[in-house]
Amino acid sequence: MRPTEGHPPANERNEQRRRDEHLSPAPTYHTAPAMWSMCAQAIGATTVMMERFDAQQALDAIQRYGVTHAQFVPTMFVRMLRLPDSTRMGFDLSTLRRVVHAAAPCPPDIKRQMIDWWGPIVDEYYGSSEGAGISFIRAEDWLKRPGSVGKPMLGTPHILDEHGNELGPGEVGEIYYEGGYPFEYLNDKAKTSSATSAEGWVTVGDVGYVDDDGYLFLTDRRHNMIISGGVNIYPQEAEHVLISHPLVVDAAVFGIPDDELGQSVKAVVELVDPSNAGDEVASTLMFWVQGRLAKYKCPRSISFEERLPRTDAGKLYKQVLIEKYSVKAC
Repeated sequence: MRPTEGHPPANERNEQRRRDEHLSPAPTYHTAPAMWSMCAQAIGATTVMMERFDAQQALDAIQRYGVTHAQFVPTMFVRMLRLPDSTRMGFDLSTLRRVVHAAAPCPPDIKRQMIDWWGPIVDEYYGSSEGAGISFIRAEDWLKRPGSVGKPMLGTPHILDEHGNELGPGEVGEIYYEGGYPFEYLNDKAKTSSATSAEGWVTVGDVGYVDDDGYLFLTDRRHNMIISGGVNIYPQEAEHVLISHPLVVDAAVFGIPDDELGQSVKAVVELVDPSNAGDEVASTLMFWVQGRLAKYKCPRSISFEERLPRTDAGKLYKQVLIEKYSVKAC
């Protein structure tokens, strides 16, 4: 595979040039860090590698090496923002020209805070390891359409309902791409077939919509949907609200068994200071969410973990939490 395959004109979108300094704060055995680092090296830029992400060390690396470009995931933004102001504002980040984030949707409040801090240089990239399709949005464009992951730069998105019918602008359904890179799942023809529509378009299980101007918005993952009392609930919205609270550094929302409702909405939160975990903070966070979301979308209970189970590239192992708290609910 060529360095830019699967990620077309990445360098051009990122305004990256020879002798620039690219920071990779995540391991390159994950697709996005590998591809962005390879793109940087392909044009003669230097890649600064972190063995493991640490918020303060990342800021130090930017200052120490004069980093011009970097690729992050949203949880990294949150951890940098939750550093004491005296710490994070003590670094000189003036060499940064563009950064890009991917791997998961970024809560709009968090992205606004990053743009306020770093300026309108925080771009967003949406894609998948399968190469089904790719979209990109510049920070300047995002400020006009908060929450969007941009317009396609590989493939054409189509939004389909559960019956395979194509939906119109603003209607939420499963995201399929036409014209991306062909792929199949290794030794799993059934999975490959289930990801392909009658038209030959493919999906990786993301749910969202396209607006009237062709900008794509993500709602959640199909398999994350909670069905509570017969109502479909996408937990990403509650997760974003929880993460926007200054006491919170990470959050997961999911369904657990409920004899009356089928599933009830459960939240598990990682605090900036784990020693604050308790009923008082849980009540504070519940009040915070209830003031921002419809009642049926709000968690019915909140628990705490010292650290949520995420990969080094920022992917959440939500199933681990579902299994743990489903047992407790039984």
